[in-house]
Amino acid sequence: MNFNWTKEQLEYKLKVIEFAKNHLNNDLVQKDLNCSFAADNWQKCAEFGIQQLAAPKSFGGQFDEIDILHATLAMEGLGYGCKDNGLPFSLNAQMWTVQMPISQFGTDFQKEKYLKGMASGKLIGSHALTEPNAGSDVFSMQTVAEKVDGGYILNGKKHLITLGPIADISLVFANARPKMGKWGITGFIVEKGTKGFNQSENMAKMGLRTVPIGELTFDNCFVPDENRLGAEGAGWGITTSTLEYDRCCILASQLGSMERQLDETVKFVKQRKQFGKSIGDFQSVSNRIANMKLRLETSRLLLYQVAWLKSQGKSAMMEAALLKLQLSESFVESSLDAIRCNGGRGYLTENEVERDLRDAVGGVLYAGTSDIQRNIISNLLGL
Repeated sequence: MNFNWTKEQLEYKLKVIEFAKNHLNNDLVQKDLNCSFAADNWQKCAEFGIQQLAAPKSFGGQFDEIDILHATLAMEGLGYGCKDNGLPFSLNAQMWTVQMPISQFGTDFQKEKYLKGMASGKLIGSHALTEPNAGSDVFSMQTVAEKVDGGYILNGKKHLITLGPIADISLVFANARPKMGKWGITGFIVEKGTKGFNQSENMAKMGLRTVPIGELTFDNCFVPDENRLGAEGAGWGITTSTLEYDRCCILASQLGSMERQLDETVKFVKQRKQFGKSIGDFQSVSNRIANMKLRLETSRLLLYQVAWLKSQGKSAMMEAALLKLQLSESFVESSLDAIRCNGGRGYLTENEVERDLRDAVGGVLYAGTSDIQRNIISNLLGL
């Protein structure tokens, strides 16, 4: 593994940080309070080129081929510069679980119609896998796709879908061959406004409140054959392939947030005076800072390892599970330490310290809970 980033990659990361600091941090306390999605910031990111990182140049991307190392470093920079953790989260959700699978498995027709639009910011896409009774247990999927002349009829419900309430298109997974279990799961691209397809209102939640999340329902919803993604029954393979990219880049944004969090906490404890000296001089405070640094750097190594493996076209199932577990749990612990170091001011919403903790909690749940990551790790060890 070679973690020597190129000059171009490092310069781009700095450009992303400056862009995010200067353009994406407006009125965040109010947006968080109102659960408001920043559509203007989404478009700013598209104009800067963020969404283009998950598309090849021939279909609206920045580079001839998708460069996961470049994208990982860019998303780390976005997490550092943007204090709205919800925006990088939602961008990554579209880029790696909608754009990436269409790029990898879609037809030229699908890439031309949908991938270009998402890369330019004109379209927003959601990934619809989770159901009320099929979260970690995806094999319990109840949404079905019945083959009919010219397409499929979808029936069922999807739950906790990132960007679901506002998405222009949704990559929906349904079982076209229920008797075959996971080998019947198939992907479909469903457009907003399709008859029988309904999107719920945004659901209020503890953290990541600027990300619209809701339910999608399908009531005899017809989807033409041309909107099936990949072969019938290929949905499980598509999902497992792209989730490794998703975990890599979503967690890259979290890593950037942890680094910003550490820098801001160090700055505060140096300035804050008690008993005639900086509170950073007290061992109980400095030890928390040391723990934050340790979590950051161990998480960074795991992140870069997964990014490198994916850049080499290799499987990273074990490494991605270790990364997801380590980084998401670390962000929660470091967010608690940041609040403790800030004292009472860290508990107040106006100081934008406590929001990181609320946002971090979601990380131990989405894209596979911490318990599921432990199960994956132990299973891969032969237990």
